[in-house]
Amino acid sequence: MPKTITGTVSSNASDKTITVKVERRKTHPIYRKQYKETSKFMAHDEKNEAKVGDKVEIVECRPLSARKRFKLSKILEKPALREEDLSHLKAEEPAAKITEEKSE
Repeated sequence: MPKTITGTVSSNASDKTITVKVERRKTHPIYRKQYKETSKFMAHDEKNEAKVGDKVEIVECRPLSARKRFKLSKILEKPALREEDLSHLKAEEPAAKITEEKSE
């Protein structure tokens, strides 16, 4: 059975490749303090459909390159707002304020 891993896309800069960040919460054996441990996996995205911030499921496969050992299985969840959507809104915000001030 191939391994399946669930994580968040942290980069999609390369063609047909995504970087998936997987966070695990662990408890320290002596101090009983919880901490996060992060791993990054490269995965093959044939259709370039995953974007940064998407929650995805990747499946283990044969080695596709030096670092790629997983394929994108499915996109589980897309964020309500992406960073690029927010940057677009931030760029329009000052212009809207100026027009409001002039009209008053």
